Amino acid sequence: MSLLAKIAEIENEMARTQKNKATAHHLGLLKARLAKLRRELITPKGGSGGGTGEGFDVAKTGDARIGFVGFPSVGKSTLLSNLAGVYSEVAAYEFTTLTTVPGVIRYKGAKIQLLDLPGIIEGAKDGKGRGRQVIAVARTCNLILIVLDVLKPLGHKKLIEHELEGFGIRLNKKPPNIGFKKKDKGGINFTATCAQSELDSETVKSILSEYKIHNADITLRSDATADDLIDVVEGNRVYLPCIYVLNKIDQISIEELDVIYKIPHCVPISAHHRWNFDDLLERIWDYLQLVRIYTKPKGQLPDYTSPVVLPDGKTSVEDFCLKIHKNLIKEFKYALVWGSSVKHNPQKVGKDHVLEDEDVIQLVKK
Repeated sequence: MSLLAKIAEIENEMARTQKNKATAHHLGLLKARLAKLRRELITPKGGSGGGTGEGFDVAKTGDARIGFVGFPSVGKSTLLSNLAGVYSEVAAYEFTTLTTVPGVIRYKGAKIQLLDLPGIIEGAKDGKGRGRQVIAVARTCNLILIVLDVLKPLGHKKLIEHELEGFGIRLNKKPPNIGFKKKDKGGINFTATCAQSELDSETVKSILSEYKIHNADITLRSDATADDLIDVVEGNRVYLPCIYVLNKIDQISIEELDVIYKIPHCVPISAHHRWNFDDLLERIWDYLQLVRIYTKPKGQLPDYTSPVVLPDGKTSVEDFCLKIHKNLIKEFKYALVWGSSVKHNPQKVGKDHVLEDEDVIQLVKK
């Protein structure tokens, strides 16, 4: 049997099985088996495989990377060429874009790379079309923009989310709060710090035995599902923020637009007429959570034109030094910081101090 046939068989069995306490155990096993087969699909066994396909591996430039994902002909290329001034071939037929087209915009001092990915079709996660390579590039982005046609949004939204989920991309979610640690001996040690609605020690053991793990510590710190546990065991999941961009709003009425504005994580735009781009850029900036740090040479005014941009969560003075040059940290003595992260202006700080957006820093070497 081929992988796809096996996957289809398991999915059929899951659809046939009723959900209740007696079958939870069995469903957990099926989910684990499905996750394993999916992983084999994404990374085929046996060495290097057939290469990645032409024009897909784009070098990462700038401070952040945004991927445009969507079905063919929803206006991804028009959006890219109007945002970044890059010419991505636009035509009124499907599958115009065949490889990844990169573009760069400068926004609030940060260089943001935009990738126009080819259209995803249904069944991309099973290797149809160019789907596998498209989603592999999407995994490396910091933010995903799902571009939808406003006239048929919800069906498409579900399908694209399903394709990305099948590839281990989780949209607008936090990683599950589950402690997982393999051991050499001692069996499976299962502790839950709060009431569990779905998982019990039997289900956990059966899921782990499917992965041939028989000795491990599992700690559940939140009400977790079988899928959460499988995500943690697989360990190759990417948690990305995502914005749904509803394109072609020039074709609907104002009343419909008001309804659309209430959907979470949604920005309605018209790529062709360039409507509402500023709102989209502002939303992108919020989701990327970048931190700008301005530098100040000794005895001069701060340079507000080109900030050093750090990703959220890596904003200590040490990270700042490494971003500029890796040898800088060896000569580092202390830094003077002005801004919201310190009590006094300027304040003398060490390399572990965490910087905030729009701080000004001056480094003092040994």
